[in-house]
Amino acid sequence: MSEQLLVTPFHALHIEMGAKMVPFAGYDMPVQYALGVKKEHLHCRQSAGLFDVSHMGQLRLKGANAAAAIEALVPVDIIDLPAGKQRYAFFTNEQGGISDDLMVTNFGDHLFVVVNAACKTQDIAHLQANLPADVEIDIIEDRALLAIQGPKAADMLAKLNADVQKMVFMDAEKIQLVGVECYVSRSGYTGEDGFEISVPAAQAEQLARELLANDEVEWVGLGARDSLRLECGLCLYGHDLDETTTPVEASLLWGISKARRADGVRAGGFIGSDIILEQIATKQVSRKRIGLVGLTKAPVREGAKLFDAADNEIGIVTSGTFGPTKSIPVAMGYVGTDYTAIGTELFAEVRGKKLAMVVEKMPFVAQSYYRG
Repeated sequence: MSEQLLVTPFHALHIEMGAKMVPFAGYDMPVQYALGVKKEHLHCRQSAGLFDVSHMGQLRLKGANAAAAIEALVPVDIIDLPAGKQRYAFFTNEQGGISDDLMVTNFGDHLFVVVNAACKTQDIAHLQANLPADVEIDIIEDRALLAIQGPKAADMLAKLNADVQKMVFMDAEKIQLVGVECYVSRSGYTGEDGFEISVPAAQAEQLARELLANDEVEWVGLGARDSLRLECGLCLYGHDLDETTTPVEASLLWGISKARRADGVRAGGFIGSDIILEQIATKQVSRKRIGLVGLTKAPVREGAKLFDAADNEIGIVTSGTFGPTKSIPVAMGYVGTDYTAIGTELFAEVRGKKLAMVVEKMPFVAQSYYRG
């Protein structure tokens, strides 16, 4: 089967490092290394983890109207995004649902966009169908994407270029690393401080090896990437977010810019805005995303049904695992709005048994972004 799978520029290095490879979003990707998922997870929380995220889509949007054009597709302020800054966004559909989440960076002469691997083809088609002719889309095929995350990430990357130390969360700059221009943002998806680095594919392995030469840096696979983001309350597209889920239901109001809200300077105007702005105004939705902590030691996985104390089915788990940082099961899911209060006891059905869980505020583990 692996013959049909795409590979990233780090593929040979993953094999050399003893990675267990699995199919993921059409790619042959490392799910874990010799350390194992739990130790990789804890290493990232305590030191620095290295992640291959080259399967994600990298795009450049060029043209004087690029910011206005993409702003028509997301409920986010892109027009006033300063040069050297990055912002989280999501594409919405006519029903107000989320068709993908993405990162948009203003590099001055172009917008740099990173989209999810599984949605890459549809996102490019969506942009091509909706952007005006004077906005050029450049699909980047010759760059890898590497993330270094954790409390020691900045010190490790600063060994290659001290300029990264000046950056704060959501800053983005073109920085020389291993002799080539890299697009570096102080961001990531683990809840830790860290950086995402778009590096020319030809120098990708060299960059990874230079970082791995430090004892503080270890490869981290998809398994621990998932548990890290879940502990920090970060959604995974296709699991916690999808075409049928609105940003209001998903508790992503922080991701809808003030400028695009009903009283904003550029209110609405994005696809599905009438439905989303109405939900914000009336606070009327039938379900909401919540965080859950297990009261037993058994992990509760995606797809587990949720019940109230009277055995009524009230929702579903969309992400769940055993959280290594605090040694407790953590999950997120959707329930009817009557069950969202912090401290509410619910029950998850696991192999025919009802396991007690309690609604808890997210993130379960505090985010450690560096804000200066």
